[in-house]
Amino acid sequence: MTGTIVEVGRLDILDQKPAIFKQIQRQESAGEVVEDGDGDGDGDGEIEDVEEDTPAPTMEEDIEVDDKLELLKEHKEVKMTKVSSADEFKAQGDGKMEEKKMNGCDVTKGKWVYDESYPLYTNGSCPFIDEGFNCGTNGRQDRDYMKWKWQPQDCDFPRFNAAKMLDLISGKRLVFVGDSINRNQWESMLCMLMSAVKDPKKVYETHGRRITKEKGNYSFKFVDYKCTIEYYVSHFLVHESKARIRQKRRPTLRIDAIDHGSSKWKGADILVFNTAHWWSHFKTKAGLVPLSNCGSSSLVMINYYQEGNQVHPKLDVSTAFRKALMTWAGWVDRHINPRKTRVFFRNLAPSHFRGGLWNSGGHCMEATWPLNDTSGMEYPEKNRIVEEVILQMKTPVTLLNVTGLSAYRIDGHPSIYGKNPGTRYSSNIQDCSHWCLPGVPDTWNEILFFHLQSKENSKYHSKIRL
Repeated sequence: MTGTIVEVGRLDILDQKPAIFKQIQRQESAGEVVEDGDGDGDGDGEIEDVEEDTPAPTMEEDIEVDDKLELLKEHKEVKMTKVSSADEFKAQGDGKMEEKKMNGCDVTKGKWVYDESYPLYTNGSCPFIDEGFNCGTNGRQDRDYMKWKWQPQDCDFPRFNAAKMLDLISGKRLVFVGDSINRNQWESMLCMLMSAVKDPKKVYETHGRRITKEKGNYSFKFVDYKCTIEYYVSHFLVHESKARIRQKRRPTLRIDAIDHGSSKWKGADILVFNTAHWWSHFKTKAGLVPLSNCGSSSLVMINYYQEGNQVHPKLDVSTAFRKALMTWAGWVDRHINPRKTRVFFRNLAPSHFRGGLWNSGGHCMEATWPLNDTSGMEYPEKNRIVEEVILQMKTPVTLLNVTGLSAYRIDGHPSIYGKNPGTRYSSNIQDCSHWCLPGVPDTWNEILFFHLQSKENSKYHSKIRL
């Protein structure tokens, strides 16, 4: 049965691909993931240490310092000006995009503009930013990364209106499910909504939890609006399990079974899913788990992907990712009532490591300005798989396609400012995967707000013939 993808936008693939996008694609395949223990404390130290063989993007791909200063001067005078633009692109392969527009526009096509009225909140005004995303408090001095607004080229993109958003979700549950990048977006949403709350004491976590990287599940109640903004950690959307291998129980990923926390997702009025960040782990990419061999320094490789009682000797990560997404899609079709619940899926948000991997000198600290030009990019394979799976669903799913617009924002990552100055990461280990708040995830939520104001799922839609 065919489904519908709402608002699928892509950037045109050009013959010449800049180094930054070749690098992003290679990072996805090489396992460049910075984990921060998001959920149950099992997120560290399982990433392949691969030597970087991709040259860092040249400085010509950025705005030169003198040009930047001159451009900033122009910004101060005219308040807003064009810096980066994105063209629509189509995925290579068997799928063809045939876009139909009835009203509105494709919000994935546009440009970043410098806007003095941003950000929509500050580190001081929002108490919900956890340490890993609180770059300003952690010592980052530049502030330009907070000042960018995404402007679609064919329509007026409404500024986020916290009061209107709260009215839209009054009496409802807005639930984010996914990895730490989705926690990034969820914290952003909490901060954006707080600007319309008259009494901050009437917003609280229902279990009394303080937001940290070590805890996975949260539900914040907005008393005056009788709504909750919730986050549930699920790295893969399917079940992280164990199986008996070589007389011992070893970790596996049950790609045929939904995450056991899925019962908490039921009954939500708005669901925002994601998965991609953890699929670049070594064990996920290779389909094997490295284990110490009887205390020696050598490693024993065991199988990782599991279906039923079968643990695959080895399974290609793209095949496993597709199977896991089909498991998720089946759960949504069985358990979600589209007359009650609006379902969103946010696709991949690119990393920007230069000169190495996250644990081998990869960095982004020097970037304080968006990339000026990207020209073209390879559409990530994971995005294509997500789209293909969604189109087989009977439940309408709105795709939040943030890959292209986020790819410009090399300036938006925590880099060394993911820790406070007293406990800062070594300068050799930088976070170029997650995002500072305020920052890029605020734009993702503006796009979510844009879609929620549409009363019909079919208002902006695209069909892909597979």
